[in-house]
Amino acid sequence: MSTPKRYLLLILAVMIQSAGIALVVKSLLGTSPISSLPYVLSLISPFTFGQTTFAVNMVFVIFELLMLRRDFPTVFWLQIPVTILFGLCIDFFMRLFAIVPDFYSLQIALCVLGTALVALGVAGQGIADVLMLAGEGAVYIFAHKFHIDFGKVKVGNDISLVVLAAIISLLTMGTIEGIREGTLISALLTGIIARFYLRHLSRVDAHGRIYLAPHTHKS
Repeated sequence: MSTPKRYLLLILAVMIQSAGIALVVKSLLGTSPISSLPYVLSLISPFTFGQTTFAVNMVFVIFELLMLRRDFPTVFWLQIPVTILFGLCIDFFMRLFAIVPDFYSLQIALCVLGTALVALGVAGQGIADVLMLAGEGAVYIFAHKFHIDFGKVKVGNDISLVVLAAIISLLTMGTIEGIREGTLISALLTGIIARFYLRHLSRVDAHGRIYLAPHTHKS
């Protein structure tokens, strides 16, 4: 896949992921773990969910800078415009999906559908293999620098964000907002579904790089 196509795939993946995040929120069953803190911040401030998502991701970019210092790759600066797009898309889909699910079964369906879209977006970014959103990038850098399994660092980061979101929510609103069973569903299913997409939509070349699998036609 050519480099321009990889960046187009990255943009598409980011848009799909933002749509999934919006659907999970619209299910009224919470939000994904990595979005829990931005969501709570949007509830207690005049800023939109997309704007607080951008702000939190910029904190992750600063963390990456502090971790890598002079080794900070130039391409990582593209996380800033990509995250701007990410935030704008979240706000767009939050307005577009004017859904108020009346039944719990519909809430679960929306949550699972949103989680599947988030996973597709994550897988698409992996296949594009040019850049990660700062939230995932910071986890990868920390895991690589201290030789810790990425999955363990990812779980630790997600738990930390959820706990911080819960504390801020309790202190400012007296109740926990944005963290419910949908948060757990998203945490449990996103990785599983993303791996399914990667297995069926991509291939790994001789250098270990992931690329989009070619379509096969049966006669």
